[in-house]
Amino acid sequence: MIRLLRVELARLLARRAVLVLLAAAIVIPTVIGVARVLETQPPSTEEVAAAEQQAAEEADRRYIQRELQRCVDRPGRYGVANAEDAQQACEEAVLPRADWYLWYEPLTLTEERVGGGIAVVVVLSMLMLLVGTTFAGHDWASGSMSNQLLFEPRRLRVWAAKSVVVTAVAGLAAALVTTGFWLALTAVVDGRGGDAARAVVLDSLQMGWRGAAVAAGTALVGFALAMLFRSTVAALGVVAAVAIAGGIVLAVVGVGWAWDPSLNALAVVQDGATYWVTAACPDGTPGCEVERVLPLWRGVTVLGGGLVVAVLASVLSFARRDVP
Repeated sequence: MIRLLRVELARLLARRAVLVLLAAAIVIPTVIGVARVLETQPPSTEEVAAAEQQAAEEADRRYIQRELQRCVDRPGRYGVANAEDAQQACEEAVLPRADWYLWYEPLTLTEERVGGGIAVVVVLSMLMLLVGTTFAGHDWASGSMSNQLLFEPRRLRVWAAKSVVVTAVAGLAAALVTTGFWLALTAVVDGRGGDAARAVVLDSLQMGWRGAAVAAGTALVGFALAMLFRSTVAALGVVAAVAIAGGIVLAVVGVGWAWDPSLNALAVVQDGATYWVTAACPDGTPGCEVERVLPLWRGVTVLGGGLVVAVLASVLSFARRDVP
């Protein structure tokens, strides 16, 4: 079995399409990270000086000075009635400040867990799905599957070796990329003087590892479906239909959003996800929107169940159907 795993690993890494997808799994998250760093760049010294000058010019305007005098004369109207120094309190309340003319989004790991972090996981999942479908679909399209079975006629061993290799490579690649993404953002936050607490960094890393597990699962699903339908296009079509229309179909047949695959995937990645349902109001009347929480274990159960179904169908089909 070890030798078979080595052979399948060599075959996987020999595919140009797979290598391109793995390279994209590095490049695209890197671009996302660099974009987030540039978008959250603190203002330069020149921008701060310009904002301070603009604030000073606005403060010297006649209508601002009149407003300041009204505040000093009647501080209670401006919420500074109890201030010991009405002049200073009114200046803080009325006069323009430099930060009014400077706006930038500070880089924080907490915010990135619902922004760039999710984007990276989505990209990795899509790319690993393509890795899984491409790896299996090429064998059927080229007709090499029959040749492989001549050297190893035990089909279950062949299926297992292929699935283990593609899942392990996808999971390892995704884990390395997400870990690098979060460590790089942590370094940037620390370099800008921010406070990247260890607990926040650990939570971010754990989110990335859960996302890597989802990416590995999508690679296995893609492989299983491609082995089942013996076609890359068919496998991708099924996944696209479930991802796009799955939630709509569930809503039409009256099944709650708690069974939506994308929502369950989000619950796994974020360690819980929120959604809204229509339920009775506190006073007993119907029609209120109530927030519910989808826990991690529920997401793992739903996604794991779908994965088991796809794997079993693929294994049974490969074991019994004729191979051309």
